[in-house]
Amino acid sequence: MDCCKNCLFFYILLSLSFVCTAQTGSKTFTNPLLKSGADPYSYYKDGLYYYTNTTGSRLVIWKTKNIADLPIAESKVIFTPPAGTQYSRNLWAPEILFLRNKWYVYFAADDGQNKNHRMYVLENASPDPMQGEWIFKGKVADPTDKWAIDGDVFEHRGKLYMIWSGWEGDVNGQQDIYIAKMKNPFTIKGNRVRISSPNLEWEQHGDLNDANNPKHVNVNEGPQILERNKKLFLIYSASGCWTDYYALGMLQFTRKKNLLDSSSWKKAPQPVFKQSKENGVYAPGHNSFFKSPDGKQDWILYHANSQPGQGCGNRRSPRAQQFSWDKDGLPFFGEPVKEGVSISIPAE
Repeated sequence: MDCCKNCLFFYILLSLSFVCTAQTGSKTFTNPLLKSGADPYSYYKDGLYYYTNTTGSRLVIWKTKNIADLPIAESKVIFTPPAGTQYSRNLWAPEILFLRNKWYVYFAADDGQNKNHRMYVLENASPDPMQGEWIFKGKVADPTDKWAIDGDVFEHRGKLYMIWSGWEGDVNGQQDIYIAKMKNPFTIKGNRVRISSPNLEWEQHGDLNDANNPKHVNVNEGPQILERNKKLFLIYSASGCWTDYYALGMLQFTRKKNLLDSSSWKKAPQPVFKQSKENGVYAPGHNSFFKSPDGKQDWILYHANSQPGQGCGNRRSPRAQQFSWDKDGLPFFGEPVKEGVSISIPAE
C-alpha cells in the first residue's frame, strides 16, 4: 500500500513538472495575458521582460524570459508606501525603465484625494531590478507642481525628457499632455509645455455620474514615445477610461523646431487604435511598447475590457499584439485581437 502511495505521489510530481515545462516552453499565447491588470508596462533588457501594472496600494514588478509565461512569472513587491503621506494611496500607472545605468520606477500617487495626485520615482543601482535596494527619490514635478499622472521618461539626442498628463490649474475638468526637460532621471529642469489637449470630438467622451466629480471631463493621458527611422511619435489615450470610447491617439514630431515647442507636434485627426465590437474588445488604451528579442518586431501592450460598460475598474486586463508600419513610416496598429486567438510569441 505504501509502495502504491509512493508511486502515485511520484506520478503526480511528474505530471506537475510536465505541465510547468509545457507552460514555460509555450510558443504561443492568447489575450488577455493576465485576468486583471490596468496600465500595463513592459521593458525588455538582456533577454528578459520586466513588467508592471497598477495595483493601487503598492508597486510590483514581474520578470520573465517569455511573455507567454507572465501568469507564472517571478514577481516582487518593491515598494509599499508608508501610511499618512502624500503618496500613500491610489498608486497608478507604474513604469520601469533602465536609464543612465540604473533602474527607475515612476508612478503617480496621492493621499486619498485625487486632486493631490503627483508623480514619484524609485531608483535601484542593481543590474537586476529584482535584487538590490529600491530607494524612494521623491516627487518629480515641474515648478507649477500641478496635478500629474502617467509619467514617461525618454532620451532624445542625449537629453532626457518627461511626458505626462496634467491639469492646467487646480480644478478637475480636463487632462492635457505636457513635456519638460530633465536634469537627471529624478529631476525636471525648467517649465512644462502643453503639447496636446482633447480638442477633437473623439477625445471628448467623458460624461460622469459621480457627485464627487465634475459632470464631464475631457481626457488626454498615458503618453508613450515611439521612435523609428528618425521619426518620433507620441501615442496617448483619449476620452474617459470610464467610457467604451477610450482609444489611442497619435502626435508626430515634425522636427521643424525643438521638442518643447508645441507647434512642433502634429496630431492625427482620428484614433489610431480603438474598440472593436466585432472582436469583443472595449476601451483599449494606456499602452506601452517593446521589441521582440530578435529586435525585428514591434509590439504594443495595452489594457482593455471584455464587455461594454465595464469602465475603469479591475476588469481591465493586459493584452499584447504585434504591429506594423505603413509605406509612409507611420505605425499601423490594426484592431485589438479577439480573446482566445492564438498569437505567436515575440520572435527570438
